[in-house]
Amino acid sequence: MTGLTLTTTTTTVGAAANPAAHALLNEPAKTAVDNHRDRGKSSDNRKEEKPKGTPVPCDTDALIAAITLANARGGATLNLATNCTYLLTTDIDGAGLPAITTPITLNGGKHTTIERAAAIDQFRILTINTGGDLTLNQLKITGGHTLLDGGGGVLVNPGGALTTNHSTITRNISGGGTSGGGITNFGTAQVRHSTVSHNTATDVGGGIASFGWLESTDSKLDQNIGIIGGGLFAVNATVSGGSISRNQAIRSGGFSVFMGTSRVVGTRISKNTADAIGGVGVEGAGQLTLRHVSLTDNTAGNVGGVFIQGGMGVDSAAVIEDSTIKGNSTNALGGGLLNEGQTVLRRTQVIGNQADQGGGIHNSVLGRLTLLTTKVVGNIAVTEGGGILNQPGGTVNLNTATGTVVVKNRPDNCVNVPGCSG
Repeated sequence: MTGLTLTTTTTTVGAAANPAAHALLNEPAKTAVDNHRDRGKSSDNRKEEKPKGTPVPCDTDALIAAITLANARGGATLNLATNCTYLLTTDIDGAGLPAITTPITLNGGKHTTIERAAAIDQFRILTINTGGDLTLNQLKITGGHTLLDGGGGVLVNPGGALTTNHSTITRNISGGGTSGGGITNFGTAQVRHSTVSHNTATDVGGGIASFGWLESTDSKLDQNIGIIGGGLFAVNATVSGGSISRNQAIRSGGFSVFMGTSRVVGTRISKNTADAIGGVGVEGAGQLTLRHVSLTDNTAGNVGGVFIQGGMGVDSAAVIEDSTIKGNSTNALGGGLLNEGQTVLRRTQVIGNQADQGGGIHNSVLGRLTLLTTKVVGNIAVTEGGGILNQPGGTVNLNTATGTVVVKNRPDNCVNVPGCSG
């Protein structure tokens, strides 16, 4: 199959990103990451000891005043009250709290929540502008609902930075055709030991939409809903550990990789659903590395597990190593993987996937696929290509000398694959 193109995404990104954001896409964001990397580190999942700071009583007006003063004085660490919900009722330039313009840390604790009150004007919870550097520790951000610029929970504008530690971004909405139900990032965002769940976007990135640099560490991006990238839509991202699970989208239910270079290591991507591409879509000449990833039980009308786009000058590429692609399903093409671009599988198992054609792998007329020390076992196709279906013109290199095997697939192991018995 050819032509599973992302015309919707190309239009969507243009609408979602402002000119400054487009400029940022072409610049290395590494400097900002390096400067910000040491903040909030922890060697395990234990809650970090809170630094000294200014206490803020359980009063919304007091929190607004404290942030306003911190911005004026060049930053602060604010210790919010435990067992407290700061209920936001007033729209302050599109958010419930003053925009962050300096380095500010908000420390929460047991049951500390910042929430937009129901049945009032729609606004997000937090905006971070150029020069703003916000750290959230042990906080819950919920109830945000924006119709402008995206980021139902938090919007990070170009030149801004966000770090979340042991925090929850949940039940926020980005409406009106905007991106990032939980977080929209045009700057630098680091999500650490946190949960981004039950957020909704009417554009890309149900949980997170990132057009800048994103780093997610041991975090759960689960049960979000978006148009493209139910859990995560990203241009440049590194995801380590955690999960991207049970998200929903029209396209790319779990993770949409668009342009740029992204990497996922040691993450569970499972039980995501979409009309097309249940698990992960790599499109717009994007590049993705999956390493030690469990990509399982994702479902879609077309392409159950992974899609790598190719053709029309937007060839994408993927390297999948030491991973498992299992139990993914579609009633069309590519139960485990559909490759139109250039893909290498190394020390990877493609097992128990199902499709009408290409139960394990469907390689299109444009696809260039290499398998090294890889097992394609126990996959099922309704029509043909139980293990691997290669369209005429496509290239599949099995490299059986490395230990690659294609066996026990139904109704056949391969179609049009040199060196593979049917």
